[in-house]
Amino acid sequence: MPNVTVDGTEIEVPEGATVLQACELAGKEIPRFCYHERLSIAGNCRMCLVEVKPGPPKPQASCALPATEGQEIRTDSEMVKKAREGVMEFLLINHPLDCPICDQGGECDLQDQAMAYGRGYTRYDENKRAVTEKYMGPLIKTIMTRCIHCTRCVRFSEEVAGVDEIGALYRGENMQITTYLEQAAEHELSANVIDLCPVGALTSRPYAYEARPWELKKTLSIDVSDAMGSNITLCSRGREVLRVLPRINDEVNEEWITDKARYQVDGLQRRRLDKVFLRKRGKLVEGSWDEAFKAIAKAKPGKSIAAIAGDMVDCETMFAAKALVKASGSDLVESRQTGMDYPTGNLAAVNFNTSFAEIENADAVLIVGSNLRTEAALLNVRIRKAVKRGAKVFVVGPEWETTYPAEFLGDDVSVLGKLPKAVTDAFKDAERPALILGAGGLAAGAYDSALGLVETLGLVKDGWNGFNVVHTAAARMGALMLGFAQDGGIADIAKAKPKLVLALGADEVDWEPFADSLKVYIGHHGDKGAHAADIILPAASYAEKPGSYVNTEGRVQFADKAVFAPGDAREDWTILRALADALKVKVGFDNFAQLRAAMTEEVPALAVEGLADYGSLPKTGKAAKAEGKIAYPIADFYLTNPIARASTTMQRCSAELIHGEDVREAAE
Repeated sequence: MPNVTVDGTEIEVPEGATVLQACELAGKEIPRFCYHERLSIAGNCRMCLVEVKPGPPKPQASCALPATEGQEIRTDSEMVKKAREGVMEFLLINHPLDCPICDQGGECDLQDQAMAYGRGYTRYDENKRAVTEKYMGPLIKTIMTRCIHCTRCVRFSEEVAGVDEIGALYRGENMQITTYLEQAAEHELSANVIDLCPVGALTSRPYAYEARPWELKKTLSIDVSDAMGSNITLCSRGREVLRVLPRINDEVNEEWITDKARYQVDGLQRRRLDKVFLRKRGKLVEGSWDEAFKAIAKAKPGKSIAAIAGDMVDCETMFAAKALVKASGSDLVESRQTGMDYPTGNLAAVNFNTSFAEIENADAVLIVGSNLRTEAALLNVRIRKAVKRGAKVFVVGPEWETTYPAEFLGDDVSVLGKLPKAVTDAFKDAERPALILGAGGLAAGAYDSALGLVETLGLVKDGWNGFNVVHTAAARMGALMLGFAQDGGIADIAKAKPKLVLALGADEVDWEPFADSLKVYIGHHGDKGAHAADIILPAASYAEKPGSYVNTEGRVQFADKAVFAPGDAREDWTILRALADALKVKVGFDNFAQLRAAMTEEVPALAVEGLADYGSLPKTGKAAKAEGKIAYPIADFYLTNPIARASTTMQRCSAELIHGEDVREAAE
């Protein structure tokens, strides 16, 4: 490891580190615009200039210069100060002075660094150039005159998202950043370029002119739009969540989030259930909490009660519902609302065991029944990294547009019974093989066949478990940990013909088999579940309550409450607690602290943030023979849950990016 001297202090730096990284290890701040830790080095902006000896007597770009033994680095010399002032002067030559109306104002790298490293005047008297606005879709607002050509957006699209949609045209002063053919950016991670842009060239179109950053309250939360459990920050003002930003968590989402996680939040203000409703003479009419509880008690369900949880429910709500059902003398609970049925006795057999961070090290990957770009887009980014390191990828299922080289083997589960020689050869030579089973594979009956390949493909080795299941629901693993499942799935609940069914935000259930049941919907949006309900009790969304969530790799995470629920809506657990009184049963808790304590006493793993230990896989024989066509469960990435379906932004994305509809302006 080389030793270098930074401003008179000698430090040891890792092999292969750059001068910029060496300076940061020494505690020195180096200004930069084009350099980003997760992107390749471009060396465009020249803002990170330092003085290095031995070397030419001129400032050098520290981001692109390797740190070598014996270097003397100066970050505070007069030469460096003058060079940085000059670079900043050049960057501002064509930049418009529109900070007061720029959405980046208050959190702009250019503002901050101009204050810290720039001159207080300019010597440029020529006309400023202007660049026409580019259309990058319904999510990204562009004012390209502000662009300083750092190319972060270009490198993100190519290297991380794997979609070559943004690039540079022309040269010198005429250079412009644009999408090819000036079309919308159509991939599911496109809006991350807004966070990457160090100036106000790329900003959020739906959030334009909504608020300044210092007006917002920031609350740590977890994304519930898929099962990845991305770490997010909810930015709210008053009782409204105005935007969502990613939080850095290298184990889960790094610092990216999907477009749906970022932009579905405007759906929190629309189609909300904020009143109690009861069905009378076939129509839902407004009522009171007292009326609703009396109507439920009047049904006298006794032991004939069931609870079905939706895809975005927190663990505390499911535990409270299970406690209520159990106190009534029933055990009818289920979270797999679309009717899927697979063994739940061994959670390691339905978990993403490799972990998101470790899947990057896989050298052979077999994906069964999963379109990762729509079901777990950030996991697809990890697989892309594995491919860059030499991994071979094979897919069983209908073809989809991957962002890396992959061989499709067919769309029938029977392929798993006799894998092609190319697959067996790749896995035979692999040190870290992985199989990823998705929701499409589970629905097609591929579970036993996939589990049987553990021995055949050598998926489990010392320190490595390559058997993985990808769920699509944020609530799924938490529900399975709580035992919120039936051996026969939702079909068993339908056979029991319960008098009372509690639907906890369950909007994807086929309610026809429950025609004779009293259906009580406890949720936050007037979606499919509310349309089928006999009684609607308005509840809080994920942004309006604290809660625990477990992602598809078995990672326990906690979210805080950002805003209050609208109208008469209440937090779910309080509704269930009041319902217990109406049904004259005791659930063992009276406040949230007691509820969480009871839950963690029953399932201790839910008390500790981090990966839960599910033990080892069950013993398996050879791959079971099965047949069945695989179909992917997500037809429209932007409209997969009730919040997204209520969001005007997501509706526009669906119309324009999925269905190819023309963008209509107001005058049209």
